[in-house]
Amino acid sequence: MEILKCEGLTKKYGSGAGEVTALDGISLSVQQGEFVAVMGASGSGKSTLLHILGTVDQPTAGRVMVEGVDISALNPREAAIFRRRKVGIVYQFYNLIPTLTIRKNILMPLLLDRRRPNADYFDRVTQTLGIRDKLESLPGQLSGGQQQRAAIARALIYRPAILLADEPTGNLDRKNSEEVVDLLRLSNRNLKQTILLITHDEKIALKADRIVTLEDGRIAGDRRQGQGGEQ
Repeated sequence: MEILKCEGLTKKYGSGAGEVTALDGISLSVQQGEFVAVMGASGSGKSTLLHILGTVDQPTAGRVMVEGVDISALNPREAAIFRRRKVGIVYQFYNLIPTLTIRKNILMPLLLDRRRPNADYFDRVTQTLGIRDKLESLPGQLSGGQQQRAAIARALIYRPAILLADEPTGNLDRKNSEEVVDLLRLSNRNLKQTILLITHDEKIALKADRIVTLEDGRIAGDRRQGQGGEQ
């Protein structure tokens, strides 16, 4: 089932001689349960794409459909509600609340939306991410890798239609980076979570099912990965 569809997605900043085209007519389709890495150098448009998919920004032209909803047409209030309920976002900075336990940090999106947590799903998420024994700790008592696991759990807890991971390993060393991406892979498999991973690191991207490469705001490559290499 198609869960994400971009049609002619264009984003321009400025005007006249100073106009910059960050995205130039991107069309992209993602199926439910896919793990897609979006690669590109600085200035390729990958961060702009993530901001639009996350309803933080709007396109100049084109549209984005998530679960059949045209998110590019939402007003700011509608976009905020949609983002809170349907789009999970993980950044390289963990953004955990330092005075709250890991348990409360993970549950915060549900509490803000006045939704009752599903205890079984909470257990599955925290077990999958290996932080069951850290739930009563404060963020400052955890390592960087453990804090990122908690941030991923927070993004997964309300079962978003799509999880956007924006350079989630940018603050971590190689060992922790590989562990975090392996956990995203595990979340994709065990929880059937659709994931778009934004990265400039090819070794990280190779963990995904599919790699979409951006150059100058356009899709320069789109290849699927199979066991043992590219298909």
